[in-house]
Amino acid sequence: MRNFTWGQAQTVMDAAAAASVTVADAMLSPPNTNGQAGASIVKAGGIDLLDLLKEKLLTADRITSLKELPGLDVITRTEDGGLRIGAAVTLANLARSPLVLRHYPALANATAHAASPQIRNVATLGGNLLQRPRCWYFRAAEYRCLRKGGGHCFAIHGENQYHAIFDNQLCAIVHPSTAATVLVALGAIVECADAMGAARRVRLEDFLVPPDEDVHRENSLRAQEILTAIELPALNPGTRMVHLKQGETDSFDWPLADVAIVFDLDAERRCKRAAVILGAAAPVPHRAKAAEAILLGRIIDEEAAKDAAHAALADATPLHKNGYKLPLFETLIRRAILRAAADLHA
Repeated sequence: MRNFTWGQAQTVMDAAAAASVTVADAMLSPPNTNGQAGASIVKAGGIDLLDLLKEKLLTADRITSLKELPGLDVITRTEDGGLRIGAAVTLANLARSPLVLRHYPALANATAHAASPQIRNVATLGGNLLQRPRCWYFRAAEYRCLRKGGGHCFAIHGENQYHAIFDNQLCAIVHPSTAATVLVALGAIVECADAMGAARRVRLEDFLVPPDEDVHRENSLRAQEILTAIELPALNPGTRMVHLKQGETDSFDWPLADVAIVFDLDAERRCKRAAVILGAAAPVPHRAKAAEAILLGRIIDEEAAKDAAHAALADATPLHKNGYKLPLFETLIRRAILRAAADLHA
C-alpha cells in the first residue's frame, strides 16, 4: 500500500470537493509518478476501500474521512411517512433500528445478515451500495479484466460459479450489495451532494449502471460528489415484504442467490402492485418483470407463486458453472412470495 495524506471533512461541501475522482475512475488511472497532484478520494467505513488499497488495485494521494460529518449517521421519518437513512448509518445500526424493524423488516433482515458482526459495526449503507464487485478476476491485480480497462471478461469462460445468470454477455459480475436488492424493491431514492452544495436525487434502480451502459462502473456517482442519504417511500397499509438469501454457509459469505419481494395486497389477498428483485443474479439487482406481471391482479397462493417463480427465470442465460442457480432462485422466489402473502417477514 502506498503512503497517502489523511484529511477529515467538516462539511458535506468540503467532502464532495475532496472527491477529485470516483473510485471507479481512480482504478482506471495509472499511479501518479510525476509529482503532480494525484487522486483524492473519500471514505466512510472504508471496508472496501482498504481492501482495494491493500490489493494494489487502487492508489490515492489523499483520503478524506466522512466520519465526522453531521447528520449522515441518523435515521429519521420523512414528512410523508417514509424513512430517510443517512449514508453513514452502519449496517448494524440499520438492522436494529426500531423504525426499520417496524416499517421495513426486509431491509433489517438483509442488513442483519450481511457480512460479519465486526464488519456490520463499521460498514455504512452508503459504502455497501458503492462497493466494487467481488469477482475474483476483478480483485486480482494479475488480471486486466474488462471492468478494469482491459479487453476481456475472464469469468465468462472461466471460474464463474458465483457469477451472473442474467445480462452476463459483456461482464459477468453480480452486484455485491445485498441491501441494494431490498432497496430497489422498495423504490428507494438516493441523494447525492456536490461541492457547490447542490443535491441530486435519483431512483436507486436508475443510479446503478449495467455493463451495457458503462462497463467500468457500477453506479452514476460523479467526481466531486458524495452519497448523502437513501430515502424510502411511505408504505401502503397492505404492503408486504420479505427478503430471503441462500449462501454456501450461514456465516458471512456473499449470497449465492437472494430475493426481495414487495407487494400490496387487498382484503382478498389479491395483488395490486408487485416488485420481484433478484440479487446475486446480474451486474445490477435484477427486476423479474415477467414474475411481477404474473402476480399482478392474482390472489397470491401456491399456484401463483409457482408460476411467478418459473417465469422469473425464463430469460436466464447461465454460464457453464452456475446453472445450479436456476432451481435455487426458483425455490427462493416461490418461498418469498408465499411468506410475504402470509405476512411472515423474513
